[in-house]
Amino acid sequence: MSPRGVATPDVRERLFAAAERVVERDGPGALTSRSVTTEAGCAKGLLHAHFAGFDEFVAELCLDRFARTAAKAQALSGLAGQGTVARNLEDVALALFDSGGPAISGLAMARPAATLRIREALEGGAPGFTTIQEAITGYLQDERGLGRVAETVDPRTVALAIVGTAHHLLMTSWPGTPDPRPPMTRLVAALVGG
Repeated sequence: MSPRGVATPDVRERLFAAAERVVERDGPGALTSRSVTTEAGCAKGLLHAHFAGFDEFVAELCLDRFARTAAKAQALSGLAGQGTVARNLEDVALALFDSGGPAISGLAMARPAATLRIREALEGGAPGFTTIQEAITGYLQDERGLGRVAETVDPRTVALAIVGTAHHLLMTSWPGTPDPRPPMTRLVAALVGG
């Protein structure tokens, strides 16, 4: 436990990682500000010192994880011509399911104030599914230019299918449902070949 008055380095990430561990281990119903700070090993008031409330914390967690996946998607352009197209796309698509993605998405959807905060941030330009879709489209155009993707493949449609399926699987997965990763992997392979 961090003593009072001592700065906690990387507070946001420490709390976000703790929240993910709680959700993965105990499910979204167990996520509270107290469970997060206990898991993070920090003072109980730390979460509320850095976030306006628990809904803001949940929204910021989701937005942070969207931003991470968007950055990974934007890095695809540097992978054109390397590895396999399917594997490169899988890495991005599956990143959305890392760290309790379905449970955290479900938690955000169950908290109207968090949902509103996320929507406002995305409308304001925060990276999310649109950013990921645009990055996948650009990557596929690059790969098609290199001859690694068939000319008959429409990059925009494939990107929409990947992002739309990931979104659907995130919104319909919860503890006890089948792992969403295998269908995502099969979809990518069907769209661009294995």
